[in-house]
Amino acid sequence: MCLSIPSEILEIDEFNNAVVQTLGVKRRVNLDLIAEPCKVGDFVLIHVGVAMEKIDKEYAKESIKAYQEIVQQMQSGKIDEYEGNLGYHGLHQ
Repeated sequence: MCLSIPSEILEIDEFNNAVVQTLGVKRRVNLDLIAEPCKVGDFVLIHVGVAMEKIDKEYAKESIKAYQEIVQQMQSGKIDEYEGNLGYHGLHQ
């Protein structure tokens, strides 16, 4: 199973490649597999350097918040890495 953190589109070039930001990390991805048009500010899910799906902005922000909460709990020692990796699934069941 692949778990993808929502990534915000920051730039799109003439070749349909985009610069996206994922939790503060920027990377370049290809948008060719997304049928609908994408624009700066949209959120996408990525797998191996290719954007696979455009997602709702509010859902993306909720997902990012959940990831950040898990990271904070792991960093504070409230949960260990194993629980953190499993904990995300429990938030949305």
